[in-house]
Parts: sequence; structure tokens; C-alpha cells
Amino acid sequence: MTWIAKPQLRHPSLAENKVGHTRRDYEGAVSTLCAGCGHDSVSAAIVQACWELDIEPHRVAKLSGIGCSSKTPTYFLGASHGFNSVHGRMPSVATGANLANRELLYLGISGDGDSASIGLGQFAHCMRRNVNMVYIVENNGVYGLTKGQFSATADKGSKSKRGVVNKDNPVDLVAMAMQLGASFVARSFSGDKAQLVPLIKAAMGHDGAAFIDVLSPCVTFNNHAGSTHSYDWVREHNETVNRIDLVLGRQEITVDYAPGELIAVTQHDGRVLRLRKLHADHDPTDRVAAMAYMQARAQQGEIVTGLLYLETGMEDLHAAQHTSMRPLNSLGSADLCPGAAQLARINASLRL
Repeated sequence: MTWIAKPQLRHPSLAENKVGHTRRDYEGAVSTLCAGCGHDSVSAAIVQACWELDIEPHRVAKLSGIGCSSKTPTYFLGASHGFNSVHGRMPSVATGANLANRELLYLGISGDGDSASIGLGQFAHCMRRNVNMVYIVENNGVYGLTKGQFSATADKGSKSKRGVVNKDNPVDLVAMAMQLGASFVARSFSGDKAQLVPLIKAAMGHDGAAFIDVLSPCVTFNNHAGSTHSYDWVREHNETVNRIDLVLGRQEITVDYAPGELIAVTQHDGRVLRLRKLHADHDPTDRVAAMAYMQARAQQGEIVTGLLYLETGMEDLHAAQHTSMRPLNSLGSADLCPGAAQLARINASLRL
């Protein structure tokens, strides 16, 4: 993988966050993606979200698979832990790393080819197990690295740059995530930073599987008339269901919306999500209703964006498996080999 380091010089008056970092400290190498690629906007949104949340870069583990999207972790959080896995296998690597060390914040970056084709099974099990991670799919509907073939998320009837019409039904990762049990499900657009940054911040404060499907147009192979993943199409058919603000728990919460227009949901770490409802018929706390609303809007040719579903209080994978509160690499021989007496007690408890 080719990468270009950024110059270390920076303006002395750059603003610092509460842990003493400037925004530049959350950047990575210079992007080698096509100019105008939506993936670079997603990288910028991640940088902005981490800087605003005062996250120490060394507390983040970023993982990816194969594809244009999976290259992007090189372009943000250069001081974080990172692992670039094989095609479609990012979720299992993230699950294993998460079980080994629950103290890190896990950020999985994938694409529509990486997660909706070869990695579809891995995506499914990651969602149903409620692995505590932020899972972002940069969705452009094509295989950018292999010259623009349709991916599994390309809409039926969508036209390729060469004029070929897609005849296959699409895989809807958002609908799958909700059906499989993900506790935080959102969709956004790479060209809408005002919406995407708060969604990423909210996902990072969520306890459980937080999935964000980001429509990220490919400027080289899928940004033409007839493509349903182009900038123009998404802007024209975007239906935003809510506007999200993230309020830290230590701050006073004040609202000026009329009754019925605001939903406030407290996250496990004390942060409060404030959702201003733009459509009264969408309830992000009702899984079945949220799925029905998405299907109804899709039949009208609309792409629903925003926080689509949220459930707090669900058990994540650690709670379900009763794992150690300490990272596995911190457990010594006394913890792992408690002795013959303890082994005898365990064996006795298993006898009928």
C-alpha cells in the first residue's frame, strides 16, 4: 500500500482540545484516493469527531479489510492502533481484538464489497453478537479497485458508467443490521458533514454494535446520470428523519423545542443524544416501526438518512460472555492457572 507522510510543520495557533491535541494530531498520511472521493470526506468527519470528543489517539483501534474504503484508515488517526485484514474478514478480527482488550475504542471501516459480498456472513455475526464497536461502511455501489463493476448494494435498475443496467436486487445493510439486532443503526451521506460528524460522535459513545452506512459516491466510476449512488441522486432523494446533537453528561441540558419535537436518550457513559424529529411518523426507538418506515420511504424512491434506530441497555458481547474486566494481556499465571483446588471445585460443579 502506497502512502505519503504529511509534513510535521503546523501553525502555532491551531486550537487544542481538552487533552492537548490539535486537529492535525488526528490526521494520517496524505490520501492517494481519487480527488473528490467521498471516502476522504468520511475520513475528515472521523478526524473531526475524535478531536471534538477529546479522544486520545492511542485509545483507538482501527481495523479494515480490502478495497478503496479499507485504505482510508491510513488517512486518519495516524497515532492509533491499526490492522488491515484480508477481504471481508475485518469483523472477526475486530471481535477477537475486542474480546482480548475491552479498554480500547474499536473503529471498523469497510466498504459495500467488503461487507455486503465476501464479508456478508462476518457482518451478520458481528451485528447479532452486538460487538462493542463502531462499524462504518463507505458505500459507493461499485468495486472501485477493479474498475467499477456493480457491488451487492447497487440498486436494481441503476446504470453503470458504461451504460450497463444492474438487474440484481440490492443488499440493504441498514435493514440487515436492524433485523440482526444492532443497537445503533444510522445512514448518512459523505457530503453532509453537519449530519455525519454528530452521528459518528454518538456511535463512539454507544455501548454495543453501532453501525453507520455512509453513501460515499465514487467520482471515477459511479457519479454519472443514472447512478443511484451519485452526488446528485443522493442530494435529490435524501430524506432526513432527524437532526442529532450530542451533549456531554457533565453539561446542563437545555432545550428550546416544542413538546413532541425532541427525543432525549441517555447513553451508557452519561452522554445525551438529542434527536429533533423532522418527521413525526418515525420513531427511532421502535425497531419494527423503523424498519417499516425505511421500506415505505424506499418505495417512494427516497434515501432515509439520520439516526434510524437506537436501543440502550442491551447486553454487548462482553456482558453476554461474562468476559474478564481486565485485558487478557494483563492476566498473569495466577489468574489463568488458579491451582488444583480451584480446578477440583470447577470439575465438581459440572458433575450431575
